[in-house]
Amino acid sequence: MSPSDDTLACPCGSAQPYRDCCGRYHAGPLHLQAPTPEALMRSRYSAFVRGLPDYLLATWHPGTRPASIEADPPGLRWLGLDVKAAHTQDADHGTVEFVARSKLGGRAHRLHETSRFVREQGRWFYVDGDITG
Repeated sequence: MSPSDDTLACPCGSAQPYRDCCGRYHAGPLHLQAPTPEALMRSRYSAFVRGLPDYLLATWHPGTRPASIEADPPGLRWLGLDVKAAHTQDADHGTVEFVARSKLGGRAHRLHETSRFVREQGRWFYVDGDITG
C-alpha cells in the first residue's frame, strides 16, 4: 500500500478509512498514541500489512522488544484480522485475543494469540503474547 491508499478501508477490519483509523497512530498528531490495547493491537496489525517495522518496534515494550524485525517473506499476503476479545484489567494493563490470517506460497496461515499490553507514561505498549494452537 502507498500513502495514496489512505482513503481505502483500514487493514485492521474496522471499515473506516485507513487515515481515520490506524493511520492516525502511524503518523500525524496521534503518532504512537493508540488510546486502548485493542486500538494499539489493530494499529500493529495494520503496521505489519503496510510494512512499518519502525512503528512496530516503537510500540513494543522495551523490556521485551527485539533488536529488529525481519521483513515479511516475499509473497506474504495478509488476509484479515478478527478480534475475539479485548479486556482491560486495570488502568494500565490489558489483553487482546485475536486471529490474524495470512497466505504464503499458496498456503493459508493463522496466528491466534492473546497479547498483553501495558501503559507507561500515558502510552500503551505491546509486551508479549500467548499463541493458541
